[in-house]
Formats: sequence, C-alpha cells, structure tokens
Amino acid sequence: MNLLARMRLLQIASQAFPIGGYGHSQGLEAAIEGGLINDETSVRQWITDVLSFSIGSYEVHCLQEMGAAWGARDAETLRYLNEQFLATRETAELRSATVQMGYSMRALLAVLPGLPGTLLPLLESVDEPSLPYVWSAAASAWVIDPLESMAAYVWSWAENQVLVAMKSVPLGQSAGQRVLLHVGEQIAMLVRRWKRETEQLRSNFAPGLAILSSQHETQYSRLFRS
Repeated sequence: MNLLARMRLLQIASQAFPIGGYGHSQGLEAAIEGGLINDETSVRQWITDVLSFSIGSYEVHCLQEMGAAWGARDAETLRYLNEQFLATRETAELRSATVQMGYSMRALLAVLPGLPGTLLPLLESVDEPSLPYVWSAAASAWVIDPLESMAAYVWSWAENQVLVAMKSVPLGQSAGQRVLLHVGEQIAMLVRRWKRETEQLRSNFAPGLAILSSQHETQYSRLFRS
C-alpha cells in the first residue's frame, strides 16, 4: 500500500473524521450504568470481549466481503451484504448507530474530491447504508489494503470505546492508553490470523451486548445515543 493510501486510511480512522462515532457507546454506557464496568481492568475486558465475540468475529467478515464486492462494482451483492449486516444488528440502537454513521460518512465522501465517478451512484443506491458498506467503498476507491482497512476499522471502534470509558467511568488518560496498548495487540493478532487462515470462524453471538444495548434504549440518564 502506498503512502498516500495510508494517509487516507489514517484520515477515515481518526476521531476527527466527522461521522458521529463519538455519539455512540455501542452498549458500553449501559454496562457502566449497571456496575459491570468500573475500572481499567473491566474496561479492557469489555473491549476485548466485544472484539472477540462480535466485531472481530463477524463485523470484519462483512467489511472484507463488501470490499471485494466494491472492487468488482457488484451492486447486487453490495445491496445484499448491506441488508444482511443490518439484519444482524440485535437492537434498534445498534442498527440506528451503524446507519447514522453510514449516512454521515456517505455525505462526507460526496463532498470530498478524488473519488471515482462511479462510486457515489452505487453508494446512493441503498436507502440505509451501514458503516461497513461506506467504509469499504472508501477503502476500495483509495486502494487501501483490505487487512489494513480492517485493522483501522477495528482500531477506530476501540479508540471510541476508550473515549466513552474516559468520560463515563471515569477512566484516566494513562489508563486509557494502557487499554489501547492491550487492544492494539489484540487487533494485530486478529490481522495475523486473517493472513494465516483461509477459513475464518464467523459468529455474532454476544447476547450480553444485545441485552445491555436494549437496556440502554430506556436508560433514564445517558450521554450517548447507543
């Protein structure tokens, strides 16, 4: 991957990329409210578990499949994969979170220069774009290595989780960086496993996450939309 592509990847993975990720805790706020998370150790365990049982074992599969479909400009497969991914969101909040960020990223890409002319019509061909759908489109357009795209996608999610914890637990900055060091190692292991194994176990079985997300929908006092 050339340096320009890597710069583009750093841009979309940055917390400064305005797609609204800061507004979502993805169920973490409910876990904090319920007393399940109250310190550095429990924050690290939460992020590692969600990475193992949901993001890393299912969502990145969708990201990789969508990336391949974008490379082939296969509109039918892209629509199917987007619908399939939305159908796996266990709660209204988790579904609305990915659609809101997908909408925001699509709108932002529409005003950024340098994207292929065929990209935006395909992006706009679905009514509810998920975040992986739009992210993989940008990665394909900017010739970003699929595995590096995966690593950055997961890192962006993990970094936002740590920021949520820093605001809500609260967690100190040094503790937050220690958590990110640990999670970074887990992400690197995930990417190495993808390079090594041709068949990947696919699972999105995380009932605890779904329950907490459902509880967050009626949580009285909260900072985040999900």
